[in-house]
Amino acid sequence: MELKLTLNGRTVTDHIEPGLLLIDFLRSHGCFSVKRGCETSNCGLCTVLMDGRPVLSCSMLAARAAGHSIMTLEGLQEEAADFAGFIADQGADQCGFCNPGFVMNTIALLREIPDPTDDEIRAFLAGNLCRCSGYDGQLRGIRRYLDSKKADASPEKGGSHGA
Repeated sequence: MELKLTLNGRTVTDHIEPGLLLIDFLRSHGCFSVKRGCETSNCGLCTVLMDGRPVLSCSMLAARAAGHSIMTLEGLQEEAADFAGFIADQGADQCGFCNPGFVMNTIALLREIPDPTDDEIRAFLAGNLCRCSGYDGQLRGIRRYLDSKKADASPEKGGSHGA
């Protein structure tokens, strides 16, 4: 069957088998940030954005993405670079395997809730499995990133005046 979708801002058309999973389609198109972890929709390593919303590509048929926009970390490098360093500074990327899923879900979170509470951050990232850090480092990194954005926007720093 023919599949046509937008992948990281470009139109992609390919012939696929009906049972192909979205994760396999994405990896076959060079999106290696999308990782296979549990294969049971429980770890978040395969998270991508479909039309701006996080979805688990390991449990979704590629055919369901037809006509939609799919974004992977490869397509969001600039946006991700803004806060990935804050997470690393908190020691939350010990092995790094879970980072792409955390980054994708954090981007989705900040698009939906620009100034989340710690509880909102925890709830939004609850589907991401991290075996190294215990999640506090990710929370601290996201919080420090948000605090730095507020400081950059403050009138004393020459930032926005709320207009």
